[in-house]
Amino acid sequence: MKDSVLRFGTPQELEAKRIAEIKKLSYLERLERLMAIIEVSYTIKTARIIRSKK
Repeated sequence: MKDSVLRFGTPQELEAKRIAEIKKLSYLERLERLMAIIEVSYTIKTARIIRSKK
């Protein structure tokens, strides 16, 4: 996996960079990202709050 890179710029510039990055991805890579987002969303939705015993 790539190292994280901090990106600076206006929101419009950052959005344009993200769109260009996504357009470079293959269909399968886009689908994998979507599935990862769905999985995280479902996990957060169904997670129960863990309360520490005091």
